[in-house]
Amino acid sequence: MKYLKQFGIILLISFIGELLHAFLPLPVPASIYGIVILFLCLECKAIKVADIKETSAFLIEIMPIMFIPAAVGLMDSWQIIKPSLVSYGVITVVTTIAVMAVSGKAVQFMMHRREKK
Repeated sequence: MKYLKQFGIILLISFIGELLHAFLPLPVPASIYGIVILFLCLECKAIKVADIKETSAFLIEIMPIMFIPAAVGLMDSWQIIKPSLVSYGVITVVTTIAVMAVSGKAVQFMMHRREKK
């Protein structure tokens, strides 16, 4: 029963993200709204980490399986993707480096902020 409650909380927040995506005219994916809402709820202590810990760990463990349909879709679209492969490769490398840099700076900022407290 504990897992159903935890999964229900995560689904509810995901659903709220979907609603925000449907009603707000911003180019933001519903999953990002959901992540931000979950973060704010955890940060404000509206949801305790213990309330979603086990189910979150399970979902993270099975995350690689979730990429299989996307990979099959890419293989199915190979003829369309092939002419732009270099462009996709460059975009992938540049955005990966950018995400690593921004994530690293964010972690450093948070660690520095925590040390001040």
